[in-house]
Amino acid sequence: MAKRNIPFLPNHYYHIYNRGAHKADIFRSDEDYVMLLNLVQEKRTEFDISVIAYCLMDNHYHFLLRQNGDVKLNDFMQAVFNIYPKRFNHKYGLSGTLFEGPFQSIMVESNEYLLHLCRYIHRNPVEADMVVTPEQWHYSNYLEFVGKRKGTLVDREFVQENFGSPEEYRAFVMDYVPSEKTEKEFRRYLF
Repeated sequence: MAKRNIPFLPNHYYHIYNRGAHKADIFRSDEDYVMLLNLVQEKRTEFDISVIAYCLMDNHYHFLLRQNGDVKLNDFMQAVFNIYPKRFNHKYGLSGTLFEGPFQSIMVESNEYLLHLCRYIHRNPVEADMVVTPEQWHYSNYLEFVGKRKGTLVDREFVQENFGSPEEYRAFVMDYVPSEKTEKEFRRYLF
């Protein structure tokens, strides 16, 4: 993995994202999405990482992760994304790079951005005109945030502390109207 210019520190949040080389699909079937989510599930405990929000799209992904301990989030990402491309390439008879380059990472430095990032990640398939509501996209943890699925790739304590009820989070996501100021403030953070 490439050397990072940002520090990976305990108890800090990070927006992690990447896309397929030449914007090609990195998921071709339901099994591909599940394969990556299983790897994340398997490795998160080993590396003491909390999954806050995620969304897997056909040709890219977004994760909001918290590094809980001293093991670097970079090591977690390396473990997951050394395995996934190999399995993907083997499955489809491909070779070479799957991703555009090393994953991108941004340390979250404000609570306002942290909360906005949850919404941004969960609205990704809506903004891409793939679905009408985030509830229709199965490859994010929005359904866990709003209490409609019992998945384990979510920090329910984080959701409760920051958004209160599932209804409040649903309103926070669905009632969002971007202002020019907000978009300008957050543009450097978004994919």
